[in-house]
Amino acid sequence: MCRNIKTLHNFAPPATDEEIQASALQFVRKLSGFGKPSKVNEAAFERAVDRIAEAAHELLGSLVTNAPPRDREVAAAKARLQSAERFAGSAA
Repeated sequence: MCRNIKTLHNFAPPATDEEIQASALQFVRKLSGFGKPSKVNEAAFERAVDRIAEAAHELLGSLVTNAPPRDREVAAAKARLQSAERFAGSAA
C-alpha cells in the first residue's frame, strides 16, 4: 500500500474533504503509475480521482465503531517518531 495514503476513519476532528481528495489522488497515482497524467489521459485520471473520493466519503460516512475517536495530534506525533526512526540510519 502507498505510504502516503493515511487512515482517515475515526479521528477527531473527522477527515476533511481535502484529506479525502488527497488520498483519492494518491490512490489513483499508485494504480495508474502516473505522478501526473499526460493531456490525453488527464480527463480519465481526474474522473477516477473524483469517483474514488466519492466512494471514500460514502465509506467513511457509513462506517460504525464503538471505539473512541483517535486524536490527530497524537497520531501525527507517532508517525513523525516512526519516520525519524526509519530514516535515522540513512542520513549518514
